[in-house]
Amino acid sequence: MNLATLAFRRAREERADSARPELTPQILLLLLAAYWSLWANRPVLGMLYQQSGALTVLGGALLLTLIHYLLVAPFLMAAWTRLLLAVLSGVAVLGSYFTQSLGTVLDPAMLRNLLHTHWGEARELLTPGLLWHGLIGLVPPLLLLALVRVRSRPWGWRALLMPLGAWVLALLAALALLLPLFQPVSSLTRNNKAMRYQILPAAPLWSLPRSIYQDLREKTQVREPIGLDAKPGPSWVDAPKPRVLVWVVGETVRAANWGRQTLPDGSERISTPKTLADAELLQFPVMQTCGTDTESSLPCMFAPVGRRDYDEGRIRRQQSLLHVLQRAGVQLDWRDAQSGCKGVCQDLPFQKLDCGELCDQQLFAGLEAYLRDIKGGTHLLVLHMLGNHGPSYFRRHGPEHAVFQPGCERDDFGPCTREQIRNSYDNALHASDALLAQALQTLRAEANRLDVAFLFTPDHGESLGEKGLYLHGMPYAIAPREQTEVPALMWLSEGWRAQRGWGADCLRRLPQQAQPQHDHLFHTVLNLLDVRTGLYDPAWDLLKPCAS
Repeated sequence: MNLATLAFRRAREERADSARPELTPQILLLLLAAYWSLWANRPVLGMLYQQSGALTVLGGALLLTLIHYLLVAPFLMAAWTRLLLAVLSGVAVLGSYFTQSLGTVLDPAMLRNLLHTHWGEARELLTPGLLWHGLIGLVPPLLLLALVRVRSRPWGWRALLMPLGAWVLALLAALALLLPLFQPVSSLTRNNKAMRYQILPAAPLWSLPRSIYQDLREKTQVREPIGLDAKPGPSWVDAPKPRVLVWVVGETVRAANWGRQTLPDGSERISTPKTLADAELLQFPVMQTCGTDTESSLPCMFAPVGRRDYDEGRIRRQQSLLHVLQRAGVQLDWRDAQSGCKGVCQDLPFQKLDCGELCDQQLFAGLEAYLRDIKGGTHLLVLHMLGNHGPSYFRRHGPEHAVFQPGCERDDFGPCTREQIRNSYDNALHASDALLAQALQTLRAEANRLDVAFLFTPDHGESLGEKGLYLHGMPYAIAPREQTEVPALMWLSEGWRAQRGWGADCLRRLPQQAQPQHDHLFHTVLNLLDVRTGLYDPAWDLLKPCAS
C-alpha cells in the first residue's frame, strides 16, 4: 500500500470522525445520568408515584439525574470518560434487573453475600432474563458512547473553571429541587429505608467498597477468644456411651411453608410429611432468625449474644460457640454444601463438598460411616445444607420429589406464576424433609451403641412474591416475616434423655411453651452437650425448664 493510499484513508477517517457530534464529558454524563434515572431507577420512581403522583416522579427523576452528575463529574477526564460511563451504565442496567424483578436491596450485606457466592450459585443467576434485560438496557448508552466524540480541553484554568462551574450549577439546581420534594422524599425514606440501596448505579458503588473493606479486615484480624473457662460438666464423667450431636444448619427455609400450610385457595398442603409424622421429634413451628442472609445470620447463630444486643463487628471479631465447645473437649467436624462457615469454624476441622445440584444428598450420605467410626468421647457434627437456595428451586430436588405441580422450571422466575414458584419451593422442602428423616433413621439405628441427638435450625427464610419481594437479604429492620421466621427441629435419644434427667413429657411440651430465637442456640447447645462456662445464660436455654 503506497503513501498516497494511506493518506487518502486517513483523510476519509478524519472526515467521518469530524461528522460525529462532539460533546463535553459533562454533557455526556448528564445525558447518561438522565437515562440511568429513568431506566434503572423505576422501583424508586414507582414508590414516589404511589405516594405523591406524577409531578413528584418528574422531580424525583431530575433529582436522581443531578445526584449522579454530582457524584461522577469530579472523576471525569476525557481520556477515560467513555470507559467510566460504560462501566457505570453496566452497573446500573444489570443491577436494575435484580431490583426490578426480585425487589433486591443492594446494601453492603447483599454485596458481601454476592462476593462469597460460589460459582454454582452464581451461574444460576446468569439467566436469559438477565441477559435480555442487559442487552436492551445497555444498547442506548453504548450506542451513544460509540457515536459521539468526547471533547477534550487543553490544560489551564479555563479547563478547570468550566467543569467546576457546571458542578456548582448542578448542586444549586439539586438543592432547589430538594426543597419542594423534601416532604414526600423524607417521608418515603423513613417508611422505606431500603429504597436508598435501590438507587442505581450509586448504591452498589457505595456498598461494594464497604463489603471489600470488611472482608479484608476480617481476614487480617485474629479472632478474640471467648469462653476460656469452658470445661466439661459432670455428665461427662459417668457417660455410659459416646455422645454425638448432629446439627443440621438449613438454608433458606421459611416457617410459612414448612409442614402443614394453608394455600391461598383455602386448601391444605403438607410439604414435609416425614418429619411431621415423627412423634418423637420436637417441632418448633417458628424460630426468629438473627439475620435475613447467610453472611449475617450464620455467625450470629453461633454467638453468645445475637439479635437481642446485635453487634455485627463484635460477632465477627470473636470466636464462636464451636471454639468454646472444642476448648471443653468436644470433638468437632463441619461439612459444608454451601458457601462456607462464615468464620464460625475458623481453624477447626472443615470439609467443603465439591458436588453438583443435589449436593445435600452427598452431604448426608457420609453420616452412617461417620457414626460407625466413633469409639468414645463427645462429638458435634455440623452439616451445612445447600437447602432451598433460590431462585433455582427446581434444581434442589430430584423427580421423585416433584410432587406439587405445576412447578417453575427456570433459573429465573420469568413468566412463572406465584403458584408455580411456590410449588417448586415446596418440592425442595419435600426433598429436605426426606433427607432429615433419613438422618434421624440413621441416628436411631445407632442408639444402642451411642447417645445421639439431632438439631435442625435454618439460617433465614425466603420471600416468594409477597409485597413484590423474592428471595431474601432485606435489611433486618424492615424485613418481612417470611425472611425472619424459620422452623426448628430437635430430637434426643432415650439414652441421652435418661443420662441428663430430661423427661420425655417435659420435652414434648417445650414447643408449646417456648418462643425460640437464634439467640437461644448458643446456650441451649452448651446445656445439651453439658459444657460449663460463664458465658452460659440459663434464661436463653430452651432446655432449662426440663432440668432434673
